Amino acid sequence: MNVLIYGAINGSILTLIAIGFSLVYGVSRIANFAHGAMYILTGFVAWTLMTKLGLNMPLAFLCAIIISAMLGALLYRTVMVRVRGMEASEIIASFAIALVVIEGLKKLGFLGAYGLPMISYDALEFAGVTVDYQRLIAIGAGVVVVVFVYVFTHHTKAGLALRGIAQDEQAAMMLGIDSDRAATLSLALGSALVAVAAVVILPRGNLYPEVGWKTLVEAVAVCIIGGLGSLQGTLLAGLILGYVQVIASEYLGAQWQMLVLFLAILLVLIFRPSGLFGKQKMLEERV
Repeated sequence: MNVLIYGAINGSILTLIAIGFSLVYGVSRIANFAHGAMYILTGFVAWTLMTKLGLNMPLAFLCAIIISAMLGALLYRTVMVRVRGMEASEIIASFAIALVVIEGLKKLGFLGAYGLPMISYDALEFAGVTVDYQRLIAIGAGVVVVVFVYVFTHHTKAGLALRGIAQDEQAAMMLGIDSDRAATLSLALGSALVAVAAVVILPRGNLYPEVGWKTLVEAVAVCIIGGLGSLQGTLLAGLILGYVQVIASEYLGAQWQMLVLFLAILLVLIFRPSGLFGKQKMLEERV
């Protein structure tokens, strides 16, 4: 029961972390390697707003999410728009931004372990397994985010424009959809989604800059296994990796949690490079 319950919890958390990365790639075909940096930056922004400016927790979290969305839009308009379409340059540019953010946090003095307050410190027992409310809140946030993304992309004008760009950019542009505006919106929305993940997940642990790299690896692993840009693949891959990590930790040790992510990426790239629901060409189609 411990593996069953915590596998589902861990899967929900991984999905919540990765869905923003998947959305950005699905719309603009930009692999945003600053994704993890935005995650940890949101945590430090929320901490600063609460401890230095005295804002209450809900307001600080909301402001941190809004700031993250604005930074995502700014990231595209100032940097990514100039290298869009050049895949290697996109990765290098976004990775460089991640380095600037994470190393900048260190230079600003965020070297120790900081912490965000938990929304709830209570816990409940289910089938003999104790689960704290903060994890349940993270699951709830994951469900809300997935429903929001589906409704937004299927039932709003802006969301349908994003889907149009994702399916056929040239045809969408001929119909009057601004590709750069759609990419800006996708970066802003992706950054806001990872910020939501940050404010519900980070209170369970310590804040330190290197968390950004760990988060990036988790998001990339989920998206590669599920298929880059596929919402269904992200959901399924998050659940699979959640259980794999919990099983590895339970029977092999906690140090295996990150290792199984790298092994999963390697195996998928060898045997199914497009992922579970990806549409990239397989090797036999390219040769």
